[in-house]
Amino acid sequence: MSTNIFAAEQPTHFFSDVCKNFDHAAKFTKHDAGLLDQIKSCNSVYRFRFPIRRGNGFEVIDAWRVEHSHHQSPTKGGIRYSEMVNEDEVMALAALMTYKCAIVNVPFGGAKGGIKINPKNYTVQELENITRRYTVELIKKNFIGPSIDVPAPDYGSGEREMGWIADTYATMNPGQLDAMGAVTGKPIALHGIAGRREATGRGVAIAVRECVSVVEDMQKLGLTTGILNKKIIVQGLGNVGYYSAKFLSEFGGIIVGISEMEGAIYNTDGLDIEAVFQHRKATGSILGFAGATDLTSAEGIEQPCDILVPAALENQITLNNVKNIKAKIIAEGANGPTSPEAEAIFYKNGGLIIPDLYANAGGVTVSYFEWLKNLSHVAFGRISRRFEENNNLNLVNMVEGITGIALSPMQRSVIVKGASELELVNSGLEDTMIRSYHEIREIYKSNPAIDSLRTAALVAVINKIAVSYQNLGIWP
Repeated sequence: MSTNIFAAEQPTHFFSDVCKNFDHAAKFTKHDAGLLDQIKSCNSVYRFRFPIRRGNGFEVIDAWRVEHSHHQSPTKGGIRYSEMVNEDEVMALAALMTYKCAIVNVPFGGAKGGIKINPKNYTVQELENITRRYTVELIKKNFIGPSIDVPAPDYGSGEREMGWIADTYATMNPGQLDAMGAVTGKPIALHGIAGRREATGRGVAIAVRECVSVVEDMQKLGLTTGILNKKIIVQGLGNVGYYSAKFLSEFGGIIVGISEMEGAIYNTDGLDIEAVFQHRKATGSILGFAGATDLTSAEGIEQPCDILVPAALENQITLNNVKNIKAKIIAEGANGPTSPEAEAIFYKNGGLIIPDLYANAGGVTVSYFEWLKNLSHVAFGRISRRFEENNNLNLVNMVEGITGIALSPMQRSVIVKGASELELVNSGLEDTMIRSYHEIREIYKSNPAIDSLRTAALVAVINKIAVSYQNLGIWP
């Protein structure tokens, strides 16, 4: 067994795995075979290459943008910067974007992008050149725009890169009023939205919290209800992994293990996530953290725990290691971390998987809010916040006058306070994740033949997208 599961070259059957799950779920629907094929297939696959200057020479960069489904417009999906990225992976991720948008009722089709580089090997200036050139190529082929295709961050990219994309698009489209809506995940100063950075991790944590709140399901797993004192291992300490661990810890879970590229650490009494993060920032590694046992990356996810959160890359739990996984619940923070074969074994052994197309949909949910903010050109809460506070203040004054009881300044501030943009975003995200989980679970419980939450989620997806296509009709 490999000691570093992060480092292995990603397989070229990821899209096939996604289709395999789709085909299995399609058996529980009654839609026409041709319509199912349309829902499953990628509509547009754009592969391109472009040169950049590097030192005294040139380097040719491979890149992709895939638009999976146009049942809703625009399409939506992140851009992955990784030397492991390939066309199959981008197609699979685009399909998953379609499905997760449908799951959380966000009106986008799915898309995804990829640039085949390791960002660590390039200077900031080189990364900016690559990002801007990539954006220009998308503009030339009409693969980006607020009503066409809206990128976002993914593995290896972040707010900085989205800012470069936004500026490039706006420069190439002078006078376009909604230009900033062409990309989400931007810095706040460039019309981003509060809460976007931590949205995917927060969504994962809410998904886990909702799952473990169901008494019937926890009894079958032999677990107590609620997240309090549940032992959790998180794979990956990037954006998704860090915030998943942070919020799961705030909800009352105990983070006992963290696995990263350089190795893993484990402490059955729990780890301080912020302290581990700062330790890695200072030393370049999570290894050597005080009080924790050092392990290999592979060993890290196989330690005793109640919940495992793979929040790094795809294909991390396979036939090779699934029998060594001791968690009762796998919450997929990453896209496609569990192979279909491994999932079947995990369920057969009595486990439960919270599937990626639901669990990590927090990012696209808040990206949707950012897109709406960009189209409306006003921050959430800006118009209504002071009005709400004045109304609440009048109500408090009236109650105090009637009862003769005066509230403390702290009590008054809590009651009177109007919602900020961050609070509104987090409220919308929480409501979305809670509603979506129970929608999936109802389908799962309604038919004994449906064997997993993933299958149930895909049944919901297929039915929703089929209705969209049927209402759109087919041009002659």
